[in-house]
Amino acid sequence: MRAVVLRDSSTPIRVEDVQLQPPGPNEVEVTIAAAGVCHSDLHVRKGDWELPLPLVLGHEGSGTISAVGEGVTDLAVGDHVVLSWVAPCGQCRNCLLGREVRCEVAAGIVALGGTLNDGTSRLSVGGETVHHYLGTSAFAERAVVPASGAIKVRDDAPLEAISIIGCAIATGVGAVVNSAQVPAGSTVAVIGCGGVGLSIIQGARLAGAAQIIAVDVRPDKLALARHVGATDTIMVEAGLDVVEQIRRRSTDGVDFAFDAIGKGAVTDQCIRSLAIGGSAVVVGIPPAGSTVSFEPQTLVDLDQRIIGSNYGGIKPSRDIPWLVDEYMAGRLLVDELISSHRPLEEAEASLELLASGDALRQLLIPGLR
Repeated sequence: MRAVVLRDSSTPIRVEDVQLQPPGPNEVEVTIAAAGVCHSDLHVRKGDWELPLPLVLGHEGSGTISAVGEGVTDLAVGDHVVLSWVAPCGQCRNCLLGREVRCEVAAGIVALGGTLNDGTSRLSVGGETVHHYLGTSAFAERAVVPASGAIKVRDDAPLEAISIIGCAIATGVGAVVNSAQVPAGSTVAVIGCGGVGLSIIQGARLAGAAQIIAVDVRPDKLALARHVGATDTIMVEAGLDVVEQIRRRSTDGVDFAFDAIGKGAVTDQCIRSLAIGGSAVVVGIPPAGSTVSFEPQTLVDLDQRIIGSNYGGIKPSRDIPWLVDEYMAGRLLVDELISSHRPLEEAEASLELLASGDALRQLLIPGLR
């Protein structure tokens, strides 16, 4: 099959002919309909995270089941699925406690080792092992994934559009409804209006937030933020005090402030933008080793919290079908977050465009030429 392979962070990624083994026990093969280009892929492309190479990129996608392995009973050939880059093992302590997003196998063997749940790879080129990215590797014509990472969804949902539900939208909406548990009537600020930030805004709207303040450096993204649910927008310009602006537009601070970028300075702004009893929620992935300073006494005196949100705290089998239903009902806007459709051969250009800030979610479509 054709797949996008990263061999070295200093070398452009390119499409190669990759051998894909059939699915093993409790695994399925998915024919990929579309794969979203995410900042996490960009981090890997740039070498920001230490992962085994070579690997096939991509962790956000959708497709159709084309083969099932031994022991798979709840999926069949032809089923439409959205991929989850956390494929719960169902047996570790966190899975048994209902914290599937913290699955010890997915967080350790799969994420760091570049394999599937059993610790091995199904990918190779000329006998050379090629690694999986987050157990998914969706920048390809086909992917073999754990069955628990292929979430069956309704057949009438357009496969290309719902491909981004498995990461950007699940992460953003989940951060609101699962991690922060934002109640109706709350005031919310979201700093960063990329794919995840816009999904946080939508999650806040779905939760019934009374005020949603969107903050970004680009007017086009702020316009889209209003379209998907923001009640107020703040355009960041040189010399602007973001915290002062948020506090001025709210009642001396917001109940929830979301860092959708993952920078220490942004997390600091979120903390300082909080009202009494407020929560700062870190959703964007900060660079390794970055730190933020704050006064613990202030958090105690004002009854405030700092929350980390990994993959929106979702349960993939529960939340992904729900999000697809919300999209089909018109309550969740997905198409508006998709910038373009590109062939696999344009993966490198797609990542460069993402890094420039000139794109939201671009889709790689294996069938395009």
